[in-house]
Amino acid sequence: MSYLRKNNRKYDEIRKVTVLPQFCPAALGSVLYSCGNTKVICAVSQATQIPQHAIDKGIGWITAEYTLLPYATNPRTERRNLRPDGRSVEIQRLIGRSLRTVLNLEAMQGVSLVVDCDVLQADGGTRTAAISGAYIALQLAIKTLLKQNIIAENPVKAQVAAISIGYIENNLLLDLDYEEDSRCDVDMNVVMDSNNNVIEIQGTGEKRSFSTNELESMLLLAQDGIQKIFKIQNDMLKLSL
Repeated sequence: MSYLRKNNRKYDEIRKVTVLPQFCPAALGSVLYSCGNTKVICAVSQATQIPQHAIDKGIGWITAEYTLLPYATNPRTERRNLRPDGRSVEIQRLIGRSLRTVLNLEAMQGVSLVVDCDVLQADGGTRTAAISGAYIALQLAIKTLLKQNIIAENPVKAQVAAISIGYIENNLLLDLDYEEDSRCDVDMNVVMDSNNNVIEIQGTGEKRSFSTNELESMLLLAQDGIQKIFKIQNDMLKLSL
């Protein structure tokens, strides 16, 4: 018996994605990225300082900060005023790595960027939504930097997007909401670039182990979902750039 999803969503169907560009006027580039009931603000700003290791190598840099706002969940998530929790640190490092992978950092020499990803509403897939939205915000920020003659060329080499996937019993599902994620036997997040290369895989056997054949099935379905997100990104940027 197949698993019945909300709104009759098919097993290989992603949640509805909406993108509101330039949501934060003070940022170089920003979006409000919504994936189903998950909503994330992604805003790119220029950092005041460049890391010493980037200066030594003659390259630019980009890092990320991720915050799950208290009212994004029910019950309320405690605010971390002084130090991010371990989960937030792990996610913001993932976002930073994912963006750096598709950047020519040499073309950003002398420039350091920070992408802030703030979750307004969490219903599963916050890290994958943050990565997919951050790419759009980054491209909008690059447009601003080019216009201001701060950089001479677009350093973005490829698109980047991410999606969640998992098994509930024997049902393989794409783009999990919170209810599905909490019930998963196997849970995975996949980050890929537009050259069909894998950037990162985070997979866990929550209630059981999984076979290499199941791993291959998850990766193929994740790739299909990410291709759909690439199209959404491109369509949004065509309207904004």
